[in-house]
Amino acid sequence: MIAFSRNDNSVMSRWWWTVDRWMLGLVVVLVMTGLWLTLTASPAVAERLGLDALHFVKRQTMFLGLALVTVFGVSMMSTSLVRRVCVLGMPVMLLLMVATLLIGPEIKGATRWLQIGSFTLQPSEFLKPFFVVTTAWILSSQFGGEDIPSKRIATVLYGLVAGLLVLQPDFGQTVLISAVWISQMAIAGLPIMWVALAGVSGLFGVGLAYALLPHVASRIDRFINPESGDTYQADKALEAFQSGGLLGRGPGEGVVKLHLPDAHTDYIFAVVGEEFGAIACILLLLLFAGIVVRGLAHLLDEEDPFRMLAAAGLIMQFGLQTLINVGVNLVILPSKGMTLPFISYGGSSMLALAIGVGMILALTKRNRFIRPGLDPIGWKAAE
Repeated sequence: MIAFSRNDNSVMSRWWWTVDRWMLGLVVVLVMTGLWLTLTASPAVAERLGLDALHFVKRQTMFLGLALVTVFGVSMMSTSLVRRVCVLGMPVMLLLMVATLLIGPEIKGATRWLQIGSFTLQPSEFLKPFFVVTTAWILSSQFGGEDIPSKRIATVLYGLVAGLLVLQPDFGQTVLISAVWISQMAIAGLPIMWVALAGVSGLFGVGLAYALLPHVASRIDRFINPESGDTYQADKALEAFQSGGLLGRGPGEGVVKLHLPDAHTDYIFAVVGEEFGAIACILLLLLFAGIVVRGLAHLLDEEDPFRMLAAAGLIMQFGLQTLINVGVNLVILPSKGMTLPFISYGGSSMLALAIGVGMILALTKRNRFIRPGLDPIGWKAAE
């Protein structure tokens, strides 16, 4: 049981009295749920690949442990430190993205990973939170009376990031980054006409990708007309939900999951549906919603433009990634490899999400005993 006195001026005590403990608790519950679901979803996949039945469980336990440490560590940062880490780290992430295109192995027609020893790094996952916070810093400068073209600079940065993602290619991440970026631009005061123009440009980009890239056209065609191609995973995902019904078949009793290739990653939500039922799926979605709502609630009275833009962007990224994964599992969106936060197996995604959620906790720290405008963890003005 953690207990700190309000008179205790230690870093841990200041963090404890300022962090959103409800949101932190929801994140811990989500992480523990992810480990439990990996235990039920991954053994069948491991055995099919000729690996030890607990191969993915052991690795996921390590990833989730690192994720929890990362969430706690990053949440202790001050607002100014979050900003500095992201602004300085953004060029590093861009260089890693370029390195991925130059020396990364091609896997399933895409170059998205770097091999570092026995660990495979996906730079685009780490790029997302750094991009969101850096964009917030650029856009917030206009509110400080500085005469710089902040929206133009943010647009150039977005164009660079989107271009690198398209070259991989990774259109799912491009769509996610684009949605968060235009939302931040709108919050920063972009006229509605330009927001609408950006939306039209996005639709034009999707149409262009459909016309020029066969694999994009294939995914969209199979979504619109399932008879036009192979829809094996989507069909099995729906079959899993139907098999589970309202209450599910029971932990470890899933049958459809044995034939679902990505049961432990992109389609783990379908495994939840088969083994625990529709009610469990709804409860899991409420857990995600609780984190998003808690984060947005803190922004209702936020006066600092940077914290507003950065936290809002990170929360939208977390929420949209969840919606995309669930939408693909329920076959209401075209197939796209995107993980379910803290639930799907994967090291890069897990640690990058931990950084993002840690930043949300850091940027939403509050203390009613501190005068407005002061940095909660440092007890001094955020610069």
